[in-house]
Amino acid sequence: MSRPAPLILIPDLGDLLRLQPQYNAVTVTELALHLGASGVLWLSGPDPDHPARDTFAAARLEVVELAPDWAWAEAEHAELSGFMQQYPQGQARLRQAGQAERELEALLHGGMTLERLTSPEMLSGLAAYHAALAEALEEGPGTRWQVRRLDTLAAAVEGRTGVALVALDDLPGLLERLPQASLPDAAHCAPGESSRLRALADRALLLQGGDDLSALLAALERETGDRLTPKAELQYAAAGIHLAVGDLPSARSLLEAAAHGLKNERSLPGLVLARLGQVRDAQGERDLATRTYRAVLALNFAPKVAREAAQVGLAEAFTLDLTPAR
Repeated sequence: MSRPAPLILIPDLGDLLRLQPQYNAVTVTELALHLGASGVLWLSGPDPDHPARDTFAAARLEVVELAPDWAWAEAEHAELSGFMQQYPQGQARLRQAGQAERELEALLHGGMTLERLTSPEMLSGLAAYHAALAEALEEGPGTRWQVRRLDTLAAAVEGRTGVALVALDDLPGLLERLPQASLPDAAHCAPGESSRLRALADRALLLQGGDDLSALLAALERETGDRLTPKAELQYAAAGIHLAVGDLPSARSLLEAAAHGLKNERSLPGLVLARLGQVRDAQGERDLATRTYRAVLALNFAPKVAREAAQVGLAEAFTLDLTPAR
């Protein structure tokens, strides 16, 4: 009798995937594909704008939602923290918890790779963080009901096989609760060319002071894109650089080319159209800009940032402010 395939837990960094060249949304997708997955069990947060949702969709990986919305626990934690601030003993416990948070931040500092994320040092550090938090604030609202949440996740995935996306700090607790679960072998799962392309797009979309904009534009123009990071997204990123320096004609040309090149992407249409509406507004074409904003809101799905930009644009014309900050 053959044994079922094991459950493999892929570490998730949430929105921080956008900041990691060697472990980004495409790296996670490449990893799932390398493991032979046709779908992914989603045990991470419910954020609809999570970067991996786009790359999973582009790779035609079915997502099975198994994680409950735990936002209420965040609200309880905030309420408890506010109450404890009123008393000296509570303040001391919050300082103790704060020290655990700082140690976690130090653990997560620097570039991430699959090897580092699944290392014994990382897992023991994460377990130590949760133990310190429970010691300081006790299990319950203080820990955002960590034990209860992990028990719920473990029950949801019990008996299942395949690949699951798991929030990084949940890994130690779930591995303890799921004897059939394991971590991917980092030695056989190096990031590929698609991960490099995703890293370039992420970097261009998160401009920083002192960036060599000409070099970024040249790098974007050299690429033709792939199914996980299409050419239209590279054009969208390049348009953002032109917009940042006030080059509206170039930004518009790239955005219109991106809009015509859209296929079945999940988030990209909303992002492209919202930015295009802003550029048309900045060029004084209010009527056309308004129609573009309405097109964003008519989409079946658009990221929160795109919908908000469209709603703001409908209320008031977008203007480009290039005044340097003092």
